[in-house]
Amino acid sequence: MADINFDPNGPGIDNGRYFGLPFTAEESRLVLFPVAWDVTTSYREGTAEGPTAIQRASLQVDLYDPHHPQGWQQGIGTLPSDKSIHENSKKLRKTAQRVIEHWENNGAPDDDTLQANLAQINQGSAELNHIVYETSRRWIEAGKKVGIVGGDHSSPLGAIRAAAERYPGMGLLHIDAHADLRKAYEGFTYSHASIMYNVLHELPDVSTLVQVGIRDYCDDELHLASSTPRVVQFTDHDLSAEKFGGSSWYALCKQIISPLPEKVYISFDIDGLCPDLCPHTGTPVPGGLTYQEAVYLLVMLTQSGREIVGFDLCEVAPAPDAADEWDANVGARMLYKLCNLTLL
Repeated sequence: MADINFDPNGPGIDNGRYFGLPFTAEESRLVLFPVAWDVTTSYREGTAEGPTAIQRASLQVDLYDPHHPQGWQQGIGTLPSDKSIHENSKKLRKTAQRVIEHWENNGAPDDDTLQANLAQINQGSAELNHIVYETSRRWIEAGKKVGIVGGDHSSPLGAIRAAAERYPGMGLLHIDAHADLRKAYEGFTYSHASIMYNVLHELPDVSTLVQVGIRDYCDDELHLASSTPRVVQFTDHDLSAEKFGGSSWYALCKQIISPLPEKVYISFDIDGLCPDLCPHTGTPVPGGLTYQEAVYLLVMLTQSGREIVGFDLCEVAPAPDAADEWDANVGARMLYKLCNLTLL
């Protein structure tokens, strides 16, 4: 039961839940599911530590939100962290590093050891997807909404699947520096760089994929996006050119929101923001949205009458120096905004 003595104006209590809130998952309208996984990270690891770092930083977040002042009272619950996910991530990450080194050293694609390592990682990733799917589906069927706290951007595929089954025809708003449309990047079927490719090819119930802020992508990804009617891209280059030419962010947000249906899932990779806000994320890229631009877009989405049916926040990585909590600080505040807008 919720703590009847909970003081929303008091200091955050480290009770293992995000924002120190007193609600169990059963008592909540929104359930947060931490997924500590970063097996296939191709540049810099650390996002598996994101869920815990965000939880600790979230204790400093004041609960008043001008976009939904009493939103937290509807219940934001936290599922216990699954230690087996984190342990499997650490184990398979070592194997993935050997694969990445093999490619960097121009190794042969038919090498037996390489193929064995890839099979192990792909199997482990498929098992992670199943866990996330089954957990998300169970809570969605119980009438809750689910938010995934990653982990790298491969983490939420199972949750997107569960949401799409519950809300067929839903749209996906994808905020990211990367298109994530690579097929089995580096041989990893469920790479963090492949999640949107997998969404398009495995989840036909997702009707529309709107990508915002992307600025690092390859020819194959651009071709796939331009040849797939379900994909609408608003690249960082194009958005910046429009702003420099005099377009307002309000007008651009209206364009971004327009292709989306009534039900929308948000997949938010923190590197969609300017890297000043997430310097230790796995693959930072210059450019990107400001914090306020991202919030304004999300608020306009809800004000348009669309409903956020689920979300993920991925790729937040704490700094090696424990005293530097900037990434987690920003992540915690973006997570709280996503929670409150989902609860509207």
